[in-house]
Amino acid sequence: MAGPTTAERGERRRESSGPPGARLPRRPRLRTIVILAVALVLLASGTVWLLYGSDWLRAERVSVSGTRVLTADQVREAADVPLGDPLVSVGTEEIEARLARGLPRIDTVRAERDWPDGIDLKVTERTAVLLVQKGGKYLEVDKAGVRFATVSRAPEGTPLLKLSVSRSGSAAASLRRFGEDRLVREAVRVAGRVPDAVARATRQVEVRSFDDISLKLSGGRTVAWGSGEQGADKARALTALMKAAPDAHHFDVSVPTAPASSGS
Repeated sequence: MAGPTTAERGERRRESSGPPGARLPRRPRLRTIVILAVALVLLASGTVWLLYGSDWLRAERVSVSGTRVLTADQVREAADVPLGDPLVSVGTEEIEARLARGLPRIDTVRAERDWPDGIDLKVTERTAVLLVQKGGKYLEVDKAGVRFATVSRAPEGTPLLKLSVSRSGSAAASLRRFGEDRLVREAVRVAGRVPDAVARATRQVEVRSFDDISLKLSGGRTVAWGSGEQGADKARALTALMKAAPDAHHFDVSVPTAPASSGS
């Protein structure tokens, strides 16, 4: 078979070379490639040295914010930040875990690197909503039912939690079914639903069983709340009841659709 003619070969050369006057792209020279590779290696090495080997980016200070009862020094000690280590290698999650274990008063904490040489610790402390009296001291309970700290002096305005659960009868069955921790959480749930004006007057939250929770208010007044269920309805019923019978000493909203008052 005959090969391509001279005319056909010329046509193919014109097609491969593009339109007249067009320049073919130049291939990068080997020297340029080598220079770029060396530059990248030097840049990477310099970055690694800057982060891990230099004295410019090391953990030298720890700042603390958000504390109320805890001191900044207590937080720094529990955090145990490895001062002098490269900042990039300081484990912020490990710091947060140490603080959670070492200081139960801390609800949340966020550890952040503050370049070039710092660690910032942003703390949120737990707030006591109830107190459990133990001897001459008080155990603080937060909104999640966590008993987190023992203090010698009761925080002002925080009601006492009294667990009066009988070890016999229906109350004992309630204790076996729910456990003491659940009953504490239920008391916290009730305390969080009480209207603000009533909360300011509440001196004690008493738990006899899961379905029998009551409040003792200032002035000798009491409130039968029942369980923690229907808390919003009970709060509205109590507010209306107190307005309708301002001189009453006992209020019962355990069944919010049929509230009652007595002892005026």
